[in-house]
Amino acid sequence: MAGGNSNYWEDLRKQARQLENELDLKLVSFSKLCTSYSSSRDGRRGDSSSDTTPLLNNSTQDRMFETMSVEIEQLLAKLTGINDKMAEYTSTPGTTSLNAALMHTLQRHRDILQDYTHEFHKTKSNFLAVREREDLLGSVRKDIDYDSLGHHCLHHLVCVLS
Repeated sequence: MAGGNSNYWEDLRKQARQLENELDLKLVSFSKLCTSYSSSRDGRRGDSSSDTTPLLNNSTQDRMFETMSVEIEQLLAKLTGINDKMAEYTSTPGTTSLNAALMHTLQRHRDILQDYTHEFHKTKSNFLAVREREDLLGSVRKDIDYDSLGHHCLHHLVCVLS
């Protein structure tokens, strides 16, 4: 490690900012994907051949969700590693005169990491809850449609035979 080298600290800060910016963009896209998933499911409640049928089907959205989740988790892990290196740097000999400023910067980066982690887990949990709810409702709808179709055909058959 480059111990007392201020360039090392600046390099860590630069890496942290870069990862934070990348995470911010990914989280916005992730949130939009999760919102569009529930919207597209709502649009499917009517006629499946209607104009509201989404461009992305749900299996594609599910794959995108999984891919983006993994990418965000990897970025969060990288940012955690950078924050850990920053914390390690602040405890090295020779940085005590700068320690207050370094600790303030480190705390700011930790807060950002905590916020992004919380936002990711909240968005992911909401998505999974919506998907589970929609899957359950879809299953019930299929049962009702099948049951209605069966009764309708039986009623029609009885009318024809009468």
